[in-house]
Amino acid sequence: MSGALNMAIDEAILNAIAEGQSPPTLRFFAWEPATLSLGYGQPIADIDRARIEARGWGLVRRPTGGRAILHTDELTYSVSAPMDEPRVVGSVVESYRRLSSGLLAGLQQLGLQARADRKDPASVVRAADGSPVFNPVCFEVPSDYEITADGRKLLGSAQVRKRGVVLQHGTLPLYGDITRILDGLAYPADEREALRERVRSRAATLADIGLQVTWEEAAAAMLAGFAAALDLDFDEAELTLTELAAAERLVAEKYGDPVWTGRV
Repeated sequence: MSGALNMAIDEAILNAIAEGQSPPTLRFFAWEPATLSLGYGQPIADIDRARIEARGWGLVRRPTGGRAILHTDELTYSVSAPMDEPRVVGSVVESYRRLSSGLLAGLQQLGLQARADRKDPASVVRAADGSPVFNPVCFEVPSDYEITADGRKLLGSAQVRKRGVVLQHGTLPLYGDITRILDGLAYPADEREALRERVRSRAATLADIGLQVTWEEAAAAMLAGFAAALDLDFDEAELTLTELAAAERLVAEKYGDPVWTGRV
């Protein structure tokens, strides 16, 4: 689905859970067209609208924080649950760690040994005065309990807590050029090209580390991983009519509105 509809569906599920109309939900989805998403508080100045439009990409702002992601050739997941649900209870870092166990178990189903650790403070890029340097590319730097393989970031996630509900979503790149996102960001041409090798050295797709996996295979593995690691039984279901109607309203009033996209 479009970026606006995908983000609207995530929020619609969150709201339905808050109102007692939907159970805790794990959702897998994809994007059409390829879409660049901005974090909740990321400046719109980080992106180059003309380059995005020339490539036919969509543009959306996520309800969660973090930095820019190009959603294409990937499996995207979202988890929505009440804040007192045992798998997400506690701090953001605690819930990240717990949910990462499900993601790691899913990757193990595919035959991959990955890891999720606390972020090493020494890995933070800093300016001459010691302050952290903000990088607009999400996949260049892992955060706490985000998943790496062969020393490169593989699966990035972000979380928001609203109305007593936790929403965490994240993306697993399956194949393709991980540096394509740079084509939509506001860099001088010479700097953009110089950054490609740095991004390739710090981030990877499953194909980059030798796994050729379809979207359906990745989704099935992640489902099995969540079930096993977090002791869950799943009932497969379509979105409810209430969730779909709420998502359509959110597209019109928020995620499809240029005012929301350009809010920062």
